[in-house]
Amino acid sequence: TYADSKSPALRARAERFLTSAPCPVCGGGRLRPEALAVTFAGRTIAELAALPLTALAEALAPAAAPGGPETARVLAEDLLARIATVTELGLGYLSLDRTTPTLSNGELQRLRLATQLRSGLFGVVYVLDEPSAGLHPADTEALLVVLDRLKAAGNTVFVVEHHLDVVRHADWLVDVGPHAGEHGGRVLHSGPPELLAHVEESATRRFLFDRSPVPERPALAPREWLRTGPVTRHNLRGVDAAFPRGALTAVTGVSGSGKSTLVGALTGEGEGAGRTVTVDQKPIGRTPRSNLATYTGLFDVVRKLFAQTEEARSRGYKVGRFSFNVPGGRCETCQGEGFVSVELLFLPSTYAPCPDCRGARYNPETLQVRLRGLDISEVLDLTVESAAEFFADVPAAARSLGTLLDVGLGYLRLGQPATELSGGEAQRIKLASELQRPRRAHTLYVLDEPTTGLHPADVEVLVRQLRGLVDGGHTVVVVEHDMDVAAGADWVVDLGPGGGEDGGRIVAEGPPARVARAAGSRTAPYLARALGLDGEAQG
Repeated sequence: TYADSKSPALRARAERFLTSAPCPVCGGGRLRPEALAVTFAGRTIAELAALPLTALAEALAPAAAPGGPETARVLAEDLLARIATVTELGLGYLSLDRTTPTLSNGELQRLRLATQLRSGLFGVVYVLDEPSAGLHPADTEALLVVLDRLKAAGNTVFVVEHHLDVVRHADWLVDVGPHAGEHGGRVLHSGPPELLAHVEESATRRFLFDRSPVPERPALAPREWLRTGPVTRHNLRGVDAAFPRGALTAVTGVSGSGKSTLVGALTGEGEGAGRTVTVDQKPIGRTPRSNLATYTGLFDVVRKLFAQTEEARSRGYKVGRFSFNVPGGRCETCQGEGFVSVELLFLPSTYAPCPDCRGARYNPETLQVRLRGLDISEVLDLTVESAAEFFADVPAAARSLGTLLDVGLGYLRLGQPATELSGGEAQRIKLASELQRPRRAHTLYVLDEPTTGLHPADVEVLVRQLRGLVDGGHTVVVVEHDMDVAAGADWVVDLGPGGGEDGGRIVAEGPPARVARAAGSRTAPYLARALGLDGEAQG
């Protein structure tokens, strides 16, 4: 049964048929009637937990005022201080009862930062992996203030980062490259950021020091529109949005302003969308068994090629022999995963290479069949770049590999486990899988923050692919915080002005230059800077 299943894959499959609903007894309050009968400031604990943090602070403020009960005052002061720390990081729209799975990685990372700010520790080394991921430029500025506070308290902060404003703010910069995968891995610069200007090999140097404003796109006069109809969901209250058909539209706004909710309504209820493809950053698999080759369908081609070799035919090996998902040709010790799960005492389990096949996935007999000198394990170990040369004369494989190269993933290995891929890599693999398919009818492509985790050079490659889809007559909508992407779009829909209850409405929409001049938009100043319109007043 679902409740007894220990397999994450089986549980995930079963969850597709489950829906959540408020408890009919407590109405979502989680507690017994006796507990919910107690109120504070006229509200039950469930009602207080459902308030946005900014509203919760207002409700608690009277209890922290002098003259009231001492116990309530001490507790309220401590709670207000904690709320202030979280709000400072731009998360005032969250509520205490917000479940962790509904939080983005950026929100989770900022909540952990808030905990550290309250700890008062010093002499600690903090390592943050892309803390600006999923953050609007305005939120990134708040993040920099927090990082400075950690540093001023006597701590050391290491940040893996692609956001150029964060890179410029650093005291010391370590630039690795010059490219990805086998073409990278060297430290090109270690020193003050400004000295990177002299490192010719660096791909980062051009974006830090030689950037020119994003050129304005030709004026767009849409003839057809994709409409959501009035959307009332989460913090959206009857929002009616329109997206130009056959164009690249960027949906912008601070975190929690309702961007993903609005775009979700477009994919689910939009008028005239036709075929819709949603490309998100969810993993392409949750175990080492899943990889780039299996997800894209490339592995089906590879297995057929091995089954057609003279050695395979003489042994009677069929296509199934070269699958690591079924018995026959796979290593039974690891059941074709190449890794075995190792249980560690008092620690989470981890994966280690299989002691029998040593990560090859197959048994010795299967590995004796070779295609152009390589066994199937060695083919899976090829990078996309090398595989493109190896299969250059195989149209079905060349097409798939070519699209992976086009989205900048030439450095990945064909058999690289899905567990080793970043969210940005997973999203680009999904995009490549779509790009390799024949496209006849109009298609709506929706991408949720596709530049997350990407170097600016990779962003350029991605945007070229999206432009190619638009040039082919399709519609592309991206939820995006990268102002260069928004500035290069045909149309911008900006939500806000804030997050949570302070957001949920369209603040501005139109060509990027028009939105960059919109009053009341928190996106406008950053969009103006990307377009080189900094000196123009908003109006």
